[in-house]
Amino acid sequence: MGGDHGPRVTLAACRHFLDQHQDAELLLIGLAESFKDFSHPRGKVVVVTEVVSMDDPLEVALRKKKDSSMRVAIQQVKDGAAQAAVSAGNTGALMAIARYLLKTLDGIDRPAIATQLPNAKGGSTTVLDLGANVDCTAEHLLQFAVMGSALVSALKDEKNPSVGLLNIGEEVIKGSEVIKQAGELLRSAAASGDLNFFGNVEGNDIFKGTVDIVVCDGFVGNVALKASEGLASMIGGFLRAEFSRNIFTKFAAICAQPVLTAFKNRVDHRRYNGAALLGLRGLVFKSHGSADEMAFEVALTRAYDAARNNLLDRVQTRIAHAAPLLAATAP
Repeated sequence: MGGDHGPRVTLAACRHFLDQHQDAELLLIGLAESFKDFSHPRGKVVVVTEVVSMDDPLEVALRKKKDSSMRVAIQQVKDGAAQAAVSAGNTGALMAIARYLLKTLDGIDRPAIATQLPNAKGGSTTVLDLGANVDCTAEHLLQFAVMGSALVSALKDEKNPSVGLLNIGEEVIKGSEVIKQAGELLRSAAASGDLNFFGNVEGNDIFKGTVDIVVCDGFVGNVALKASEGLASMIGGFLRAEFSRNIFTKFAAICAQPVLTAFKNRVDHRRYNGAALLGLRGLVFKSHGSADEMAFEVALTRAYDAARNNLLDRVQTRIAHAAPLLAATAP
């Protein structure tokens, strides 16, 4: 029910996802009238009476709308009826409801939002947190690194993914006190074999692909996410503008179009849609609110891959291995 476009986009994406994944089933949760034109043998409709709107206060979403599509979806995961939940709705409400119903894993204080951003190596860099936690302690950043390592290990089959700590410079003496303390904790984790810590990285390293994972607080991470989403739009706008000018700029645009179009497609944020809410006792994925059919299907596929590759078990295994370190640094 969520996102800017609602069932018109999400149901079309669900139908195509099911056609492409013959071993998958979907529980489609929403208002009865939303499903009048939908049917699929592996798509089961679960009717609810309420929807969390984008401007609902957290108190309303969490305490009053107990039959909302968002809450019922997450309840399916808690009850074991579904292996993962996907929503394009209110991010704050999704995190609050998921945390309330599913609870956090032992050793994790705060869940984090993690997603992939395109890099110059032709792959992607996983970044967390992307907005769930604006004020983070050094201990929280260590927990994010452990969870991010589990995510990349599960989805990319990387046994020992590299972790970078986002900072204003590579030198260990730079950054705030929190960042310096986090660096010390991450170096200790590397020494004990719990992490493959690369060191401090800067913003451009996200897109250069210097490391597999970049850890930061939610404020910085969200800024990086929005900047990457604007890049493809900027290139598209440039092409449209140049085609509308004089004959010389049109000719230059025509010559440059194949390269720019290929680059635009490569950095297209729709291809990286589907952010994982890590640290919960269940799999929950957040789709971008403006997602079109292609982007929402990518989010579904990401959740499918996470469930198929036992992401939750891998996160728990990583956390259990790092438990002595996490317990020693608990705030």
